[in-house]
Amino acid sequence: MSAELTAWDRVLIARSTVRPTSLDFISAIFNKFMELHGDRVSRDDGAIVAGLATIDDITVTVIGQQKGRSIKQNVKRNYGMPNPDGYRKALRLMKQAEKFGRPIICFIDTPGAFCGIEAEERGQGEAIARNLYEMSGIKVPILSIVIGEGGSGGALALGVANEVWMLENATYSVLSPEGFASILWKDSKRAGEAAEVMKITAADLKELKIVERIIEENEALCVDNMESVACQIRTGIVDFINRYKEKSEEEIAAVRYDRFRNM
Repeated sequence: MSAELTAWDRVLIARSTVRPTSLDFISAIFNKFMELHGDRVSRDDGAIVAGLATIDDITVTVIGQQKGRSIKQNVKRNYGMPNPDGYRKALRLMKQAEKFGRPIICFIDTPGAFCGIEAEERGQGEAIARNLYEMSGIKVPILSIVIGEGGSGGALALGVANEVWMLENATYSVLSPEGFASILWKDSKRAGEAAEVMKITAADLKELKIVERIIEENEALCVDNMESVACQIRTGIVDFINRYKEKSEEEIAAVRYDRFRNM
């Protein structure tokens, strides 16, 4: 896709309602997927989809943030903004993956964690912090792929990985450009300017060594033309798993620890 796109152009592409969701990528990449539900504490969160999948006869745990396309779907998925229950579900399945030696593949696509009062009452901050803490020491390889918006701590809660990849038109940032502009300049209309300053594009973050790989998009991505991108990701996942299968549990955790220490 043209390098002439601005950072704000890429923000708008990343937010597009026709862009493939986590479930679209899961369906296109993996041979089988069995979704698992619930955090075993409170309830099931539709903004997080998670379960077991196979790829080339390898069983993995897959976790993704899920947006909807219609109003009805977005109500069910809470516009891709997880509650604490979603992060606890994700962590439950990560610990299960560690117990059974399964690699973990995460798909990141969220404006941010849900910031409603009920989420705070149920411990949103603690749930995100617990994921960061636990993921740092998990002894199976973790790959996180930013497929759309990677917003704030809501994205980072699935981003403490051995490697982080981004689609070419995805974004990954500490907060939205509108929020940045509102805080810094008291004017949310300067979001386009903020997007440039924040360095939130895949190219910027690759240069800053925040992400390891950019997955190219040759055209505006939608479900009908996602096959080549899904193929790139599938091949990359198999390669990622093969690169880590000879490492010990301690080495896998150490690689992840060193990755973040060296940033």
